[in-house]
Amino acid sequence: MAERDQLEGRNVVIEALRRGRRRVTGIWLDERARPGGKVDELSELAARQGVPVHLVPRQKLDRRSETGAHNGVIAEAEPLVAHTTTSLLHELAVRGEDPFLVLVDEVQYEHNLGAILRSALGAGVNGVIVPVVRGKGLSPVVQRVAMGGAEEVPLVREGLSSALAVLVRAGVRVVGCDMDGDPLWRVPLTGPIALVLGGEDKGLTPTLRKRCDQVAAVPLQGGLDSLNVSVTAALFMFEKVRQEAAR
Repeated sequence: MAERDQLEGRNVVIEALRRGRRRVTGIWLDERARPGGKVDELSELAARQGVPVHLVPRQKLDRRSETGAHNGVIAEAEPLVAHTTTSLLHELAVRGEDPFLVLVDEVQYEHNLGAILRSALGAGVNGVIVPVVRGKGLSPVVQRVAMGGAEEVPLVREGLSSALAVLVRAGVRVVGCDMDGDPLWRVPLTGPIALVLGGEDKGLTPTLRKRCDQVAAVPLQGGLDSLNVSVTAALFMFEKVRQEAAR
């Protein structure tokens, strides 16, 4: 049997059906789910796309769930198209778009990666790059938290040093995110840009820092020395959005 992604929760399944980036092959719905709202929308989208909906006992969904939060819906879908940094840059060049990429080292908590993908969708990011070995992939938890972000924002699994080498050769400005950097709002983020964040429990490694053109920080008060990596990523993404709008 071909590999499939498991999608859990009404919102993530509806987003996959709405956006149509891949084929949803089957849906399992709690047989006691009340009609109306999202249940009706899900059923209508599935019928329109010819996706079979199986009504099953909730206990069957509980046993199958990998997230523990399926909200009465589990679906199978074809995997999303895999990208590399090089292929992503090629697609952007064909479309005439400046690259806006986010690289995150050592994302071990699936909720953080899901939140980063969701913010990336809202900020217009073209792709998120995480390591093959030290990062999470598109697990059911990541896709549920991303709320459609995983459908639209490519997640590239690639060594960050090699990805940055490709980006530098392509003329993309690299800005690192670390607490000893210049205040975020004083750092130019317009044009082709790659934002680089360190791991959840540490800042940028010396190897990654050497690849950066500049390092920026979110100045903090109240005795804090760091923020959650997904919060930091969102602040940096939307500071770029702000600067682009102010040009």
